[in-house]
Amino acid sequence: MSKSLLLLFVAVFCINCSSDNKESDTPPTEEPLYFPPLTGTTWKTKSVESLDWNKAAVQPLLDYLKLKNTKGFIILVNGQIVMENYFNGHDAATNWYWASAGKTLTSAMTGIAQQENLININNKVSQYIGTGWTSTPIDKENLITCKNLLTMTSGLNDATDDVTPSALTYTADAGTRWAYHNVYVKLQDVVAAASRQTWSAYFNTKLRDKIGMDGSWFASGNNSVYYSTTRSMARFGLLMYNKGKWNDDVILNESYFNEATNTSQNINLGYGYLWWLNGKASYHLPQSQASFQGSIIPTGPNDMFMALGKNDQKIYIVPSKKMVVIRMGEAADNVNLALSDFDKTLWTKINALYQ
Repeated sequence: MSKSLLLLFVAVFCINCSSDNKESDTPPTEEPLYFPPLTGTTWKTKSVESLDWNKAAVQPLLDYLKLKNTKGFIILVNGQIVMENYFNGHDAATNWYWASAGKTLTSAMTGIAQQENLININNKVSQYIGTGWTSTPIDKENLITCKNLLTMTSGLNDATDDVTPSALTYTADAGTRWAYHNVYVKLQDVVAAASRQTWSAYFNTKLRDKIGMDGSWFASGNNSVYYSTTRSMARFGLLMYNKGKWNDDVILNESYFNEATNTSQNINLGYGYLWWLNGKASYHLPQSQASFQGSIIPTGPNDMFMALGKNDQKIYIVPSKKMVVIRMGEAADNVNLALSDFDKTLWTKINALYQ
């Protein structure tokens, strides 16, 4: 072989090698976040095997869910359904109550009303619903802002869930005390007054219908409770996983989302705007002024934020895992507060899927 032909062969070989290396160095295309259609029952699925999860961990998780009175359970990864299971007479078409997990819907609607310049969360509540909504002295009532209701720092007496004026008595100045209190529901009155619509009408137009949810609000004693299917709860979880955007439609602006899902005050580090936050240095629980050290759910991911309702209604959102987890049902145990030992064991079993 002549010297010139040899050089040509070497050059072509090097070019091909370089091309092959470039192809092998190209990172795989990231799968886009999936959103189901607004109508119908179509929802793309992803198998446990495709995620390289531990298939042997699936049945123990399902057995535990059924044992603990679960009715609906969904895991989304990147928007796609990986697990969807129903138990104890429940199915995909059955509505169930969100309990206090629905507080996060009120949080979102408050943010939507603010981005539409109907309210400002730093303004006093009485600016929107008038004075005399509490029985505190007027100077103390005027300290209470919409943000205080979002952060559970109204300073009002939390001994009862009653939100009539006579029950809303002074305990501390707004912003100086954290106490889990049903008075947050006054934010629904604020939004209704500012929008000049009923709460349900504004909610349906600005949130429910835009992301394809079903469901309705019902009065329950002193509270307003949302009922929907498990998939509708998953739709809201997906919206919040994507920081308030549904596809390219901004439902809730990212600035408010960031405020809502991060520590909102310096008393309860594990609380945002009606969202619970995992992985913080300390936290408070309902009906307690004690501060507990460590993460709310030590077995759960540190970046997880949560909607937690009575009788173990749950939305868990885990950005690091691209995951949304939904649980609806009866109380798992005898503990009926928003948080119970069920969370710790459940997350041990969910972790077994992918660890």
